Amino acid sequence: MQFKLRQKIKKTGSFRYSKKYLKLIENAKVYDVAIDSPTTHAANLSFKEKNNIYLKREDLQPIFSFKNRGAYNKIANLSDKQKSQGIIAASAGNHAQGVALACKKLKIKCNIVMPITAAENKINAVKRLGAKLTLYGENLSEALIKANVLCKKNNYTFVHPFDDPYTIAGQGTIGKEILEDDINYDALFIPVGGGGLLAGVSAWIRQNKKNIKIIGVEVDDSACLTEALKSNKRVLLKKVGLFADGVAVSRVGKNNFDVIKECVDEVMTVTIDEVCAAVKDIFEDTRVLSEPSGAVALAGLKIAAKRLKNKNLLAISSGSNVNFQKLGYIVERSELGENREKILSIRIPESPGSFLKLSKVFGKLSVTEFNYRKSGDKDAYVLVGIRTSSEKSFVSLKKKLKKLKYKFSDYTNNKISNDHLRHMVGGRVNNSHDSTNFERIFNGEFPEKPGALFDFLKCFGNKWNISLFHYRNIGSAYGNILIGIEDHNKNKSLLIKHLSKCGTIFKEESNNKAYLDFLK
Repeated sequence: MQFKLRQKIKKTGSFRYSKKYLKLIENAKVYDVAIDSPTTHAANLSFKEKNNIYLKREDLQPIFSFKNRGAYNKIANLSDKQKSQGIIAASAGNHAQGVALACKKLKIKCNIVMPITAAENKINAVKRLGAKLTLYGENLSEALIKANVLCKKNNYTFVHPFDDPYTIAGQGTIGKEILEDDINYDALFIPVGGGGLLAGVSAWIRQNKKNIKIIGVEVDDSACLTEALKSNKRVLLKKVGLFADGVAVSRVGKNNFDVIKECVDEVMTVTIDEVCAAVKDIFEDTRVLSEPSGAVALAGLKIAAKRLKNKNLLAISSGSNVNFQKLGYIVERSELGENREKILSIRIPESPGSFLKLSKVFGKLSVTEFNYRKSGDKDAYVLVGIRTSSEKSFVSLKKKLKKLKYKFSDYTNNKISNDHLRHMVGGRVNNSHDSTNFERIFNGEFPEKPGALFDFLKCFGNKWNISLFHYRNIGSAYGNILIGIEDHNKNKSLLIKHLSKCGTIFKEESNNKAYLDFLK
């Protein structure tokens, strides 16, 4: 079996690091707070993908995530002295709940540091479990730094979210349960953040049933394991995407990486759109709304299933602590992730009857959106969303457009189009022929926190004029921004240097064809 964007792992052939986990997993103390989660046969998805597809339902744990296993096993194995000192941890959500639940069960004081951008539902869950909560920083890295400061100051015992043998062993009990299903699985798909779940499950599976393929699945904007395997060492990502916050980790754990290299066959990456489509699939088969990170493994499984038939495939559905604010974005992008919605830019004559003539081309295809703005006396561009039943029907539409001599572009995978353009088709800037006076367009992100816009504009100042601004909240710790800036300077690096001082990472998109067609 070969998979999309895969990174094959040259296993060492020995179990130098992973062999110790057999005993640790066998003796793991998890069932005081965890259930032996059921395995669900995904009937709808199995029929659609022509394979036998199963979901390991960690979304049904008491904290709606597998994280209670590793957190409890680690804390339960601490010495009495370590417990008496109190526990501290840093997390964006699920590990925080796992630690808080363990400490409540064991009657231990704990302090959880969470970034101020953490989802409200996860913050409230930690509070209900009785933990002392400290909100600090805009991301997990900053929260971890704060937790380390508090740990040294107060002599707390630190509980790492993934890079610890007892945590890995706690997650590894899932592998033990999978083999107890008595289903002859051909392949297992496991989500990857810091690697604790993949390391624990693979350590048990590989040493007990060697013929099962084990595949780690990462989101392509936080693929720290893939990069580590390419470099044959752990690397620190400069930036990670936060939409799937449960797997948004910048560096794979050391203990985890050692085990993964011995026990895992390969790792593959998926897009956010593919993850959103997998959220929809889980809902249709279970009526449970998965969080994005909980659907990562299934997104990878679906890609693999396209090349397989009648295989027994299992994905770990790792959590359902979904942020309600993300639902709209998930629904919108699930169609793109399923490759069912296509976005086309079509040039039409600026004359009466043009719309009617174009609409006849679509026939009985479902039009999901239709955006138009007059741009001149001769031609106009229309941004059209089309829902297709198959790739074949889309190919047929493109042939029809070519035959009728329509000029068009496929913007289905154009980030500017998907994140911004389809929501803001409108006016245009009238650029001067003077090359020193024109609009430049940049794509970036803002942290979801009060005052973020004010802080940026205050730093940006009034030396340059903002000619376009579109901000989109996608229910994540960061929102997407599209900004147009009039630049009158001959030295074009001055604006780049100025933007870099404003705390937001921008990428210039001035030559993006979607922008040129509709907004320039």
